[in-house]
Amino acid sequence: MQKEMLIQKSKELLWLPFTQMQDYEADPLVIEKGEGVMLYDTEGKSYYDGYSSLWLNVHGHKKKELDDAIKAQLDKVAHTTLLGAANRPAIELAERLVQLTPEKLKRVFYSDSGAEAVEIGLKIAFQYWRNKGFHEKTKFVTVTNGYHGDTVGAISVGAVDIFHTTYKPLMFDSYKIPFPTIYRNELVDHKEIRDQSLDELEKVLSGNGQEIAAVIMEGMVQGAGGMHIMPEGYLKGVERLCKEYDVLLIVDEVATGFGRTGKMFAVEHEEVEPDIMMIAKGITGGYLPIAATMTTEKIYDAFYADYTELKTFFHGHSYTGNQLGCAVALANLDIFEKDDVIEDVEKKAAFVRGQLTSLKSLPHVGDIRQLGLMIGIELVADKQLKQPFPWTERVGYQTTLKMRELGMLSRPLGDTIVFMPPYASSYEDLKAMIAIMEQAIMEVTSKLGVSI
Repeated sequence: MQKEMLIQKSKELLWLPFTQMQDYEADPLVIEKGEGVMLYDTEGKSYYDGYSSLWLNVHGHKKKELDDAIKAQLDKVAHTTLLGAANRPAIELAERLVQLTPEKLKRVFYSDSGAEAVEIGLKIAFQYWRNKGFHEKTKFVTVTNGYHGDTVGAISVGAVDIFHTTYKPLMFDSYKIPFPTIYRNELVDHKEIRDQSLDELEKVLSGNGQEIAAVIMEGMVQGAGGMHIMPEGYLKGVERLCKEYDVLLIVDEVATGFGRTGKMFAVEHEEVEPDIMMIAKGITGGYLPIAATMTTEKIYDAFYADYTELKTFFHGHSYTGNQLGCAVALANLDIFEKDDVIEDVEKKAAFVRGQLTSLKSLPHVGDIRQLGLMIGIELVADKQLKQPFPWTERVGYQTTLKMRELGMLSRPLGDTIVFMPPYASSYEDLKAMIAIMEQAIMEVTSKLGVSI
């Protein structure tokens, strides 16, 4: 099919996720291939993959070791069901995951995406208490501006209004406490911000703990909620309160796991051991859709019984534990170990932090939030007042379109520019991507009649 026809057919036939198709028709893009940290469209134009193909590519595209792992597994079998029968790659990957994750996590339940992993975690937490005889513990606590995916359960414990409000009649109610957001907070001291949010959580748990099954939140960084980072000690404080009031702690590491924050998993920053943890995205290096919900043995034991007791976890997906995905995930973890990827991420994160200082001086960069190679750059109309642009002006979106024109792909979160490069990016690549972001911000804001 000719490139012009591909673009036309994409407009006629596809319905793209999180995309207003009127926007896509005005600025279409069809990716043809990728290599390293670069992507190429049907016109032959190259782009830096500045958001790791939606936060999940780790070692770049066409990574030989990952390609070879899929090919080798394909010579054996592409897929068999995990319902009632295990397979070799799923077993081997589970063993590796148990070794890598916090010590309490001993069981691996596979699925196909982060949102599905979250649904599974919620259902496990709910049924755990029922299996234990505590039928009243049915509620969840989450934080404002949290995001856990787009299935009905996941949005019910999410709180990004622009994504979730439309579906409110479908959602179940959950308790929402304030996330300890530092930017635009009337409090200045980070400890006070932390403690204020923890106090709110304790009020909810002390007054309603008997009906609360679990607290759920992302690991250290709110992703889709705007790249907001927890103040030091907050996640550890949440863990303490969950133990004190006998509720489960669920940590969503879908975006933050596998090195993105400078640790293999974000909970390691504060030595937190959740009862349930969801992982996905970087698990296969960004190659295939594998996700996992990990639990403690204590939770697993509550489901282990004679069939007649009806404690079985009745949940599953057709491609759960897919051999191709598990095989490439194993190869991905081999690369992490062989190439000291976590140490490399820490070094590159420090380099990026230094390079981003040039953006801090721009009059419409209000805040730069970074943990590892997970970075959000918030654009504002008035830097001193921290006043946002009118959302209808879509300054973030216009900036990413300019970045595309300059040779780099990303997607904004409102007016927060996401910068989450593949770990394989060289220092020269990182410097070039930051320069593109800087130029795009300057050009877009100057068109709004603002002096740069």
